[in-house]
Amino acid sequence: MDRPRLAILIPAFREAATIGSVVKAAREYAEVIVVDDASPDETGTEAAGAGAIVIRNKTNLGYDGTLNRAFEEALARGFAFAITMDADGEHDPALVAKFSALLADEGVPLVLGVRPHKQRFAEVVMGLYVRIRFGVHDILCGMKGYDLQLVAENGGFDHTDSIGTELAINSLRRGTTFRQLPVRGTRRQDAPRFDRRLRANMRIFAALGQIVRADIRGIFG
Repeated sequence: MDRPRLAILIPAFREAATIGSVVKAAREYAEVIVVDDASPDETGTEAAGAGAIVIRNKTNLGYDGTLNRAFEEALARGFAFAITMDADGEHDPALVAKFSALLADEGVPLVLGVRPHKQRFAEVVMGLYVRIRFGVHDILCGMKGYDLQLVAENGGFDHTDSIGTELAINSLRRGTTFRQLPVRGTRRQDAPRFDRRLRANMRIFAALGQIVRADIRGIFG
């Protein structure tokens, strides 16, 4: 596969301690686009020093807003495929080879990572619903692979603050072929960047509510 066809997209906020090593490892497999979400530390500098294309948000846009910018940049640069990864090392960059083989070599338009465990109660609940509804084991895993034509069909990556699930869910609703891959990595040692426990669970339940309401509209609308 030609390297310019694949981009690795990494949203990053206050990840100066890990982003350099993540980018350096990921660049063994593809070009890397890091969107620095207005970090107060040296996240962007570390990413650029490791060889990433770096975009910096002027204000904090959050996870979905930051990934929106990453996908826009990938499309503007003419990439055909994209893989999203976290900046903290919890996704092993070596897995990019397996994701890219499915995307580019086998023509699978949607590749979904599956973590060995869920972190929060709301993730378990949302995971159960999505598994029953779509057959997907871990819709909230941050490592996903996309044929970027899916982004065009969805009119963008995210419009609903879906915690990174909207594009995948809408693609599944359209009957898009998908595959799932186990995802491993090094668990972060400090606190997760995704909100505090109560607020994180509330956001996940809100995202689940959007999925359920859309399913109900599809049935009765």
